[in-house]
Amino acid sequence: MLDATGYVVARRQATVSSKITGKLIEVLVEEGQRVKAGDVLARLDNSNASVALAQAQAVAGEADAAQKAAEVALADAEPTFMRSEEQFRRGLTSGDIVEAARSGYNAKKMAVAVAQESAAVARASVNVARQNLDDTVVRAPFSGVVTVKAAEPREMVSPAATGGFTRTGICTIVDMDSLEVEVDVSESFISRVQPDLPVTVRLNAYPDWEIPAKVLTVIPTADRAKATVKVRVALVTKDPRIVLEMGARVAFHDTAAAHGAGTR
Repeated sequence: MLDATGYVVARRQATVSSKITGKLIEVLVEEGQRVKAGDVLARLDNSNASVALAQAQAVAGEADAAQKAAEVALADAEPTFMRSEEQFRRGLTSGDIVEAARSGYNAKKMAVAVAQESAAVARASVNVARQNLDDTVVRAPFSGVVTVKAAEPREMVSPAATGGFTRTGICTIVDMDSLEVEVDVSESFISRVQPDLPVTVRLNAYPDWEIPAKVLTVIPTADRAKATVKVRVALVTKDPRIVLEMGARVAFHDTAAAHGAGTR
């Protein structure tokens, strides 16, 4: 059998940060805590965002009122305009009067269109302000276990490095169901490793425990310095004893030999 050494890794893990820069008010997780997708992990100071939302809502209310006023003015002007046109057709009024009525009516139609656009912009501003307020709450992107807590209340956090003492991560979450083993296989033997090839994994912490597994994929890139190719191995058995970054030894079963033995 071909043996290789490596480590337990997670296919799915994330360092969770905030979408905006701000001061942490609460951090609601600790290392080892299990979380579900959508759980609140931390909260940022939302005082400015709350005020901005209230201001945007007030502006939107004012824009809605202006739109309604413009629509009422248009509705009031329409009968006058229609009456002027009817009187002109009957020869009861001059063309100047009809033109003036038409100009006033068209101006009010344009005022309604402008008011509608202003109201739409104001409503969009409310949505932006509401999203900014929601962004002060940091939630778990998926279910998993918190492995690192990187920030504490009263610290500044940001989605990108800004210098000083600003944190770029609040915590790290690992999906424990995505644990697998990554090993380095010598270039000389990589031709013997194929996807779905059965293997046996032994953890350094539990050397007598044989864990059934299979080759998930062979990463098509070699390491020049070590003359090895990385191979990812999927664990068939899920067990809480399997911990991220544990050392592991993988025994690849020789399928060619097994096939030959079966045909003799």
